[in-house]
Amino acid sequence: MMTSSARHERLLSTSVLVIGTGGAGLRASIELAERGIDVLAVGKRRKHDAHTTLAAGGINAALGTMDPEDSWEQHAADTLRESYFLADPAIVEHVTRGAAEGISDLERWGMPFARESDGRISQRFFGAHTYRRTAYAGDYTGLEIQRTLVRRATELQVRVIDTIYITRILVADGTVFGVYGFDVVDGAPVQIRADAVILAAGGHTRIWRYTSSRRDENTGDSFRLAALAGAKLRDAELVQFHPSGLIEPDDAAGTLVSEAARGEGGVLRNARGERFMERYDPERMELSTRDRVALANYTEIAEGRGTERGGVLLDVSHLSREVILEKLPRLYRTLIDLQMLDISEKPIEVAPTAHYSMGGVWVEPEHHGTGIDGLYAIGEASSGLHGANRLGGNSLIELLVYGRITGSAAAAYVQGRTAVARSTDAVAEARAEMTGLLEGRGRETPRRLQRAIRDLMTQHAGVVRSETGLLAGLETLAELEQRELDVTAHPDIAGFDDLAHAFDLKGSLLAARATLESALERRETRGCHNRSDFPEQDDALRGSFLWSPDAGVEFQPATPAPESFRDLAERSDGERVAGTLLE
Repeated sequence: MMTSSARHERLLSTSVLVIGTGGAGLRASIELAERGIDVLAVGKRRKHDAHTTLAAGGINAALGTMDPEDSWEQHAADTLRESYFLADPAIVEHVTRGAAEGISDLERWGMPFARESDGRISQRFFGAHTYRRTAYAGDYTGLEIQRTLVRRATELQVRVIDTIYITRILVADGTVFGVYGFDVVDGAPVQIRADAVILAAGGHTRIWRYTSSRRDENTGDSFRLAALAGAKLRDAELVQFHPSGLIEPDDAAGTLVSEAARGEGGVLRNARGERFMERYDPERMELSTRDRVALANYTEIAEGRGTERGGVLLDVSHLSREVILEKLPRLYRTLIDLQMLDISEKPIEVAPTAHYSMGGVWVEPEHHGTGIDGLYAIGEASSGLHGANRLGGNSLIELLVYGRITGSAAAAYVQGRTAVARSTDAVAEARAEMTGLLEGRGRETPRRLQRAIRDLMTQHAGVVRSETGLLAGLETLAELEQRELDVTAHPDIAGFDDLAHAFDLKGSLLAARATLESALERRETRGCHNRSDFPEQDDALRGSFLWSPDAGVEFQPATPAPESFRDLAERSDGERVAGTLLE
């Protein structure tokens, strides 16, 4: 079979290139198209199957349809408090102020929100909210949002090519001029010239063994693309572990059991049959915060009270079958499909699973620029909203709000750009990197090294970390980085997946190093980040760790929040509405 280097290199051009065809990328593309800007969106997996489709719980906005006393300020306060005061207040304000407009956009484009009998959008409690502000569409909210955005993008005739893997963002004199990559079907190299690039290619949770991300997604692509272009990463160590991911079958390990299962009355028990949340949060029990429930599940398993396969049991079988089919239809079908398990009869075996990258590319609050002219980052690829614990339902509204804001900013940027500098050296470097993988004679294979990364991150940088473990992880990582130099991609008649895996590996290695080095520096326990050797929160570390390949780790103190929502955020947990699911 011909190698990629022997194929004709395609040259495409557009005003704005969007990397990623999930909710964030599509929303930005829609904004650009509505403003008359030529936009091309590319992705390495089919747009109908983007990671956004897996988001089940809902999308937040202080609409006041159920609780009229709600406000954007209270939404902002809840977000800031649950971030353990690490969130960028300006980003928080942009998202919470713009949330209602994001919902309105979806409504106009035909999103089938659940509604009350009088036509109001239904809103429910979810994830430590003071009021009911989470809109939803059953437990398929993310899927319906993705369908809505795909439909609107199609109406606007947005160009989407969802078979292109981007390997480098091309920069000359600190300014973006395009990207380099290849077609995963036929291996043809692709150079795309663009006046601006919006990075929306997700996070890095696939580098853990148990993860809600599927194969070939969230492998750290965004981290590597941005870092090599000169941008910084922020809070790479802050990763949300969902309390309940499936542990079997192996190829679906980490598939989420929705938080709604606990919200509807699900009970957690260990292998002894004990309802163990009494030991960790006797007041809120299973309705405690996501990070606390994940830590409780981890502790039960680590201390030998877990199941033989290393899990705990989540039981909803005491609920009526009618309630389960009405409230948890997706979960019911998933367990039948994956395990032939009827959750109305038997409990579900679960364990903590890496779920969401709360850190990501450092961005400016106003428009999510990265500090590299013409390069923006949005969605899970970016950082600044979630801090050390993501408020449930905020990820979907973030992509709607900043998809619109960043699309608008990129439109203005390209309209004002009068000259473009290009670097033949940057293109040659990207081309040589790909050619080297295809024409090398190395004996290492990407998949094996990917598994080794996932094993080391699970062992040394999971729910609980320590200096000893993190240093051991870095030592192992250094060995894997050396082995990666001996990787060769072997395309076959089925396509160029092996080349994609080789670049996934590169992204995962960089993301793992950023995570381990940043976790080592955060010598405290805060939210999702548990250090067994530093069990207390340290006010001196209230801020973010920035990472780059050349400069390593540096500390950036948190920005104080404005009085408009700071005082609300500092109120105690006891002032919240009782009996709500906290995420």
